Amino acid sequence: MESQIIHRGHYLTFRVDTVERADGTRALREVCGHPGAVAVVALTDDGHVLLVRQFRSPAGREMLEIPAGTLSVDPLTGITEDPLAAAERELEEETGYRAGSWELLTSFWTAPGFATELMHLYLARDLSPVAEDRRGPEEDERLVLESLPWQEAVAAVERGDICDSKSIAALLWLARLKAAGAA
Repeated sequence: MESQIIHRGHYLTFRVDTVERADGTRALREVCGHPGAVAVVALTDDGHVLLVRQFRSPAGREMLEIPAGTLSVDPLTGITEDPLAAAERELEEETGYRAGSWELLTSFWTAPGFATELMHLYLARDLSPVAEDRRGPEEDERLVLESLPWQEAVAAVERGDICDSKSIAALLWLARLKAAGAA
């Protein structure tokens, strides 16, 4: 396989790959290289889910989502951040909470037809607000914290009010766990 880098951004790389198909023919594939990401279903003791509302430029609108973020890559070593460490960081930065209990629910490809982003979905429980030394959101993030009973969050997915793929997958996963008595 051949690969030509078209653009290297802050954390995305755009390239054109030449791939060989099973029949021996070649084809071009445009690929968005991404270091991976994490998403967190933050469940309070009283059954609420912590969500963040923020403007999403590509969508051209404000969206209500679960906390999430991109894995950091050390610019000197090229080592990608551990997903659990990233989930802990993102939860604190975006919500002001830390979790006493973490469970990896699944990992999934967000758009495997053109992107290399593998997202790791965690369930965070035993939440407590950060009292001191809180890591805040990134400089360009304008987040509003919201809390909904988990049933209302699932209903918001069903109505189309929550419409990003990671939040849909996460909240429907949570509903399945709740139905099975596992969360």
